[in-house]
Amino acid sequence: METNQNKMKILLNKVPEVTIFFWIIKVLCTTVGETFADFLNFNLGLGLTKTTIIMGIAFFIVLFLQFRAKKYVPGIYWLTVVLISVFGTLVTDNLTDGIGVPLEISTGVFSVLLALTFLFWYLSEKTLSIHSIFTRKREVFYWLTILFTFALGTAVGDLYSEQLGLGYLNTGITVIIIIACIFVAWKMKLDGVLAFWIAYILTRPLGASIGDFLSQPKVNGGLGLGTTVTSVIFLVANLAIIVFLAVTKIDINAKSETGKTGPTNGSKKNVMTQTIAALCIFLIISIGGYVWRSNAIASQTVTSQASLGGQLTGFIKIENDMLTEVNANNFSSAKTSADDLEHQWDTSEAKLRKIDGTTWTKIDGTIDVVLAATRSANPDASKGKVALNNSLSVLNTANKLSANASSTTLVGQLTAFATIENTMLKDVNSHNFSLAKKSADDLEHQWDSAEPKLRKIDGTSWTKIDGTIDVVLAAVRSSSPDVSKSKSALTNSLSIINDANK
Repeated sequence: METNQNKMKILLNKVPEVTIFFWIIKVLCTTVGETFADFLNFNLGLGLTKTTIIMGIAFFIVLFLQFRAKKYVPGIYWLTVVLISVFGTLVTDNLTDGIGVPLEISTGVFSVLLALTFLFWYLSEKTLSIHSIFTRKREVFYWLTILFTFALGTAVGDLYSEQLGLGYLNTGITVIIIIACIFVAWKMKLDGVLAFWIAYILTRPLGASIGDFLSQPKVNGGLGLGTTVTSVIFLVANLAIIVFLAVTKIDINAKSETGKTGPTNGSKKNVMTQTIAALCIFLIISIGGYVWRSNAIASQTVTSQASLGGQLTGFIKIENDMLTEVNANNFSSAKTSADDLEHQWDTSEAKLRKIDGTTWTKIDGTIDVVLAATRSANPDASKGKVALNNSLSVLNTANKLSANASSTTLVGQLTAFATIENTMLKDVNSHNFSLAKKSADDLEHQWDSAEPKLRKIDGTSWTKIDGTIDVVLAAVRSSSPDVSKSKSALTNSLSIINDANK
């Protein structure tokens, strides 16, 4: 009798068997969710609010179909996962970018909500296994848990990769290492349900890292595929695997113990011990990593710096260039500049946010609007101008605060010159000396204009930098410019400028 009941439970189970295909498609869904949200937000210019509304409606419609289904249907189930990954991500993004809630608070809140969901689920059903989703109540608990895992994964991923400056690639590598450790621990008798949910949460930042690595421009350290191409690639891959699963039914052939609701490895006492130990380890690693990165950022930040004054010149320069390009209806160049703006802003987030988180959040919101307007599939010049003028106004206001305060070093004063020389280096690498010479004119003008102020702060360093800039100008402006000489001059100058600017 019990065997027949278990068979019935297996037949009615609403989620797939956990196989290698489960994890592959889970990461694919997470990645396409990340890039598709960016596609709607930026490429189509819908903005964060409209994107959230559209994806929210789509998610709840598909979730309704998932609840209506009498058994696991690959197409409906995985489409629900894709949409809930997007919606969960957007929930965190709205809290962070829309309302200004710090990622530390978002991480804490979603951790508590996830823990409470697990607690009530277990108290009600005596199991957290996804192999036992054969009642409406368990299905509600399951999808609520999935939503919070995506929201939490987004908050944790953004906290470490962006705010703490770890970077997407390093975050992705770190996540892979942790997942590998979980796999080894599972092989060594770590409870299967516990191992599953830890890995499930971690696949969110992993998928985001993969998506950003593929879609980001090469100059920003990515492969430069763009959000459109990346989304299409992963959608096709998702579709292929879903069709494969639907035909082969590999993820429906559950094991005989699927119907069991108790712990998978060891007694309840052992599972509780493992859970507490896992929580302690993750708390130690998470808090330790947070403190380590925070201290690293603090050591790079001038202790006397109380505002962003003088720190935003590079971003103002990029946005002014974008405004010129938009005025000329040259959206191709404007989009390239937008990539540069986004990359440099994200790279500087850890340092700038540490100085003044409130102002940083305000500027971040205006930059998001600029990126959306510029990257729109049908960009509107007037909207682009409004977005840029608004962002420039906020940037200039923040940049002037304390900019004239007394300073004893050039730290933070040379960002604009480093930005120009980095642009020149890219032009030289692509043998575009026409653009490099224009940047040289801009460099010379800004350097000469800033001479009285900078020379008064640190005459020795100014003289040293001035000499390297002279070499750069001579190399780039040569009647027969040499790429290697120009690169050498720029690399040397950038090294000295960056050292003085730190």
